[in-house]
Amino acid sequence: MKNILIIEDEILIQQSLKKLFERKGFTVDVSASGKVAIDLLLARDYDRIICDLMLQDISGFDVIEESKKRYGPDEISKKFVIMTAYNSPQVISRANSYQCRLLNKPFDDIEEALRLMTE
Repeated sequence: MKNILIIEDEILIQQSLKKLFERKGFTVDVSASGKVAIDLLLARDYDRIICDLMLQDISGFDVIEESKKRYGPDEISKKFVIMTAYNSPQVISRANSYQCRLLNKPFDDIEEALRLMTE
């Protein structure tokens, strides 16, 4: 795994994750907008797409739905990691319907979070 797309509208989190992944040798693109991220993921190939659930323009689930134009269900479940501070039963159920990893923010252990994002 080498190419990662981070979709996060909190710039401090976005830039921190970008730097941490780049230090580990990954190529990283970032977007604060879900709509811009959709254009990126439809145009480029990513090994992992790390997406915040609550973006300013659309939801992370909207991004996943649009990604179906390029990826099948198996690819979506392998590529997407959803980050959220809103860990409701509805969010968990919807993430499970895509078989995506769900990672709670704030991260208790950043190294563990990075490992979960890339395994």
